[in-house]
Amino acid sequence: MKNALVYILLVATLLPSISPWGTIAYYHANKDYIARVLCQNRDKPMLHCDGQCYLAKRLKAQQDKQDKETTQRVQNSPVVQLFCQANLLFQFRQTWPVLDSVVFSAYRFPSYAAPVTGLFHPPQV
Repeated sequence: MKNALVYILLVATLLPSISPWGTIAYYHANKDYIARVLCQNRDKPMLHCDGQCYLAKRLKAQQDKQDKETTQRVQNSPVVQLFCQANLLFQFRQTWPVLDSVVFSAYRFPSYAAPVTGLFHPPQV
């Protein structure tokens, strides 16, 4: 049962990328019928179109349909914002008359200085 589910999901996932190959296989399987009935240039045999115009139109229509569906899917998809920039610097004033001109910060980030001489050196052989 699990194997069948895996194959069904695999085919469903790969179907959009395989569909042009299905159109090409259909063309090759029915090449004579397409050349006789559906070809635009069936009245002009010297062009040797053999239904390739029909195949090109079908592939173009399929690509346009896929592009339209993708555009609609992107436009209709909800936007989820995963990250937000936090304002880490909160400033407030004390109401004491002596400290009116002093601004306090809720967070202070100390500067970090890595030991440069210990990190960057050529490899020891």
